Amino acid sequence: MRRVEIDERPNWQQRAEEAGFIFHHVGGERYWDESVCYSFTLKEIERDLESPTQELADMCLDLVSNVVADEELLRKLAIPEGAWQLILDSWKKGERSLYGRFDFAYDGNGPAKLYEYNADTPTALYEAAYFQWVWLEDAKEQGLVPESSDQFNMIQEELIETFKRLPEAPSMHFACVTGSEEDLATVHYLRDCAEQAGIKTSHLYIEDIGIDGNGQFVDQDDAAIRWLFKLYPWEFMVRDTYGGALAACDTTFLEPPWKMLLSNKGILPLLWERHQGHPNLLPAWFHDRYNQAPVPDYVLKPLLSREGANIRVFRDHQEVLATPGQYGLEGYIGQALCPPPNIDGHGPVIGSWVIGGKACGIGIREDDTPITGNMSRFVPHVIAG
Repeated sequence: MRRVEIDERPNWQQRAEEAGFIFHHVGGERYWDESVCYSFTLKEIERDLESPTQELADMCLDLVSNVVADEELLRKLAIPEGAWQLILDSWKKGERSLYGRFDFAYDGNGPAKLYEYNADTPTALYEAAYFQWVWLEDAKEQGLVPESSDQFNMIQEELIETFKRLPEAPSMHFACVTGSEEDLATVHYLRDCAEQAGIKTSHLYIEDIGIDGNGQFVDQDDAAIRWLFKLYPWEFMVRDTYGGALAACDTTFLEPPWKMLLSNKGILPLLWERHQGHPNLLPAWFHDRYNQAPVPDYVLKPLLSREGANIRVFRDHQEVLATPGQYGLEGYIGQALCPPPNIDGHGPVIGSWVIGGKACGIGIREDDTPITGNMSRFVPHVIAG
């Protein structure tokens, strides 16, 4: 694994905007960065990223089967009691999952280490699945990378195939909150994949979802919502005003309610308890502020948080770094400190995608700090040999 400086495509911003990638800069700062790429060997991809991703995905499904009806564990995860039956019913019915993203520390030396599983509302999908592939094809054509270069990226193909396998989904609503260009672009991209799979789609905003007199979810035109892809966290869904209608409604959701368990960082200590010493896991525990952490260097993460918010880093039991945010009321987990590798002064985090239960591609976010947040840059990758 190498970080390689390369020339940018002269027209990359035009290419991005033509493709709908309107958030290539965020707040005036570059988000998409093709002045560098990460180069892997095929062995590194297959042995160190693809295989562990698949194994961890399967381990997570086994974990759900253990947790879904265990009241003690549901309480440990701070799952609201009113959602327990919804989760259990969703799991028993075998409701399908579309996607998820494991985040790893990896530098080509030794096994990848799991930071967390973004199992409910992962983003950076469009840029991983589509735009970095566009970059690769252009870069080969323009001689910026060798013609033989490849990419670990079957994400779009697997998305389309997974949509095709959904039972009885002739039409589907796709929803996100207002005000986020990234969320809107992600939803539009997934709509396009669904339409390529033969599904009729429509868009609405989360704020426009209503409940009719029969307790059913309806869109802004009062049409019934039978299938809903929602780029909106389940922990928000169950607490919103329509949360009480979730159990009795006829809507099928992507992601399904049982994903509420895997999007919780409490799965990290649960996985460690069941697979202690696994080469791709870091020691993790449910953190009690009254007890000392079992290791001197560690990170505290809220059970529920996003985009690197409310992370606290400790060295020798002393806090050395913290990020702001509004999460943490549900509790924290601790995880042994494993900073991103320092490669030429930059810290990459590998996002490894699972689509329809299958490991199928990666995207890389890079930062100049130890914590990956919403301003971290996305950089493309190649397989060079």
